[in-house]
Amino acid sequence: MNTKFIVVLGSVMSGLGKGVVSSSIMKILDMYDFKVLPIKFDGYLNYDCGTMNPYRHGEVFVLNDKGEVDMDFGTYERFLNKDITSNSSITGGKVFGEIIEDERKGKFLGQDVQVIPHLTNEIQEKIIRFASKNSLDFVVIEVGGTVGDLENGYFIEAMRQLSLKESVVFVDVTYIPRLKTVGEQKTKPTQSAFRALMAMGITPNFLICRTDGKMEDEIKKKLSMFTSLASDRIINDPDMDSPYQLPNYLIEQKFDKALLKLLKYKNHKMNAKKRDNWNVNVENIVRKEGKEVKIAIVGKYVDLRDSYVSVKEALMHAAGKLSLKLKIDWVESENLEKDGSRTSLEGVNGIIVPGGFGTRGIEGMISAIEYARTHNVPYLGLCLGMQLMTVEFARNVCGLTNANSTEFNPKTKYNVVDILPSQLSVDKKGGTMRLGAWDMVIKDKNSIAFSAYQKKIVSERHRHRYEFNNKFRKLLESKGLKVTATTTDNKLVEIVEWSSGFGIATQAHPELKSRIESPAPLFISFLKAASNKLYK
Repeated sequence: MNTKFIVVLGSVMSGLGKGVVSSSIMKILDMYDFKVLPIKFDGYLNYDCGTMNPYRHGEVFVLNDKGEVDMDFGTYERFLNKDITSNSSITGGKVFGEIIEDERKGKFLGQDVQVIPHLTNEIQEKIIRFASKNSLDFVVIEVGGTVGDLENGYFIEAMRQLSLKESVVFVDVTYIPRLKTVGEQKTKPTQSAFRALMAMGITPNFLICRTDGKMEDEIKKKLSMFTSLASDRIINDPDMDSPYQLPNYLIEQKFDKALLKLLKYKNHKMNAKKRDNWNVNVENIVRKEGKEVKIAIVGKYVDLRDSYVSVKEALMHAAGKLSLKLKIDWVESENLEKDGSRTSLEGVNGIIVPGGFGTRGIEGMISAIEYARTHNVPYLGLCLGMQLMTVEFARNVCGLTNANSTEFNPKTKYNVVDILPSQLSVDKKGGTMRLGAWDMVIKDKNSIAFSAYQKKIVSERHRHRYEFNNKFRKLLESKGLKVTATTTDNKLVEIVEWSSGFGIATQAHPELKSRIESPAPLFISFLKAASNKLYK
């Protein structure tokens, strides 16, 4: 087939940023007007990421088609400015499940089903079908984990087999440590990892070397000697102010030229307009000057910032668009429960309560929302942040003492947030929430929501089991909590707002659709309010 495959592997250690490297390669190919999409493989035996703890795995990213996937998919979408489907996600759980199901159906009748060839063949067939169905020029395949992990060994073997029949380029993202005692960069871990890959039948075509600063020329020469790679195939990926800077840095090192030369593309030229537009947006994000706006993100998973990576990125996109200098204060909601004075919120220009599950830290988030409302601090609630905005208003404005969500207190007298009716018969956890993109109707043209979106019907992604209880809607609205958007059938509340000041919350996750080229509208409006550009 005509599709080219670029396989991105990681060696030496995890956490090197393979997702950013894969996204940067895709962005560069997009700048050349190639049609490119990703595939991400994760070796865990979960079917998807939906039931994973954010502390262990970071944010669960939700796609339009209801897929609950690895947080790297957020990076892919933000770089490519494209919606990706769950067909791009392959997990060990999915592949093993499909093989076992096929065996039960009799597909392998008479055979003893094995990892090789049955599992590796299934993986290759999935990838080839994906490329063919989408008529792609390139598929960039990111292999989760590190070379040598038991969980991804069979997938790497499948990629070796794929390279025997298709055009495949292997990119190894490695780490060049610098020993503080001698101040010298060391190549031995990369040499060992390179040999380990060769022992698996794979010779990387490119080395992407993560470093804490610029890679020394002598190190590059040494790596070239030990790996037999030309120097233009050994690329530096140093720490940067923003991951969005990496595509341009790779281009400056002529990675794109070396890649196209390897694949025998001779007459392809970069779309200069695409590159210029990208660079302008990146410059806006990394700017050092501008009016500073300080935003508090009050959450229960703030110790692992990856839990809220899309919220952080959406703020950065909006700040870049508005020429603002963004400062984020990460506030652990449990600490607010102990700090009755809420000193950690003093001086912030805006407060966000993002999504989450479970009772821990809930009262701290409610306290933060009450602080925002009573101190006229702009507030944006996301998913759980809308539910708790409703709870806070019911308790402190409507006088419904101990009002709560039945998620946190099943016996509450005032269940202003309750489980969705469609969830009552659900007895499984995975993939059973209200997921994916859903349309909502903005009902009030004088609302913050309409001012942000500038249209009546909008689509946002969702991930929840609980919802605003319409039994209390009339009371809450009469006291000043406006319902400004609902589902198209008017059954579910999608957006609520305070009647005065800037306070808006949505049951959706608008951060998941924010892109560097097109920031999320609610985040734009929120930062305008926080920087005193709109609301006083």
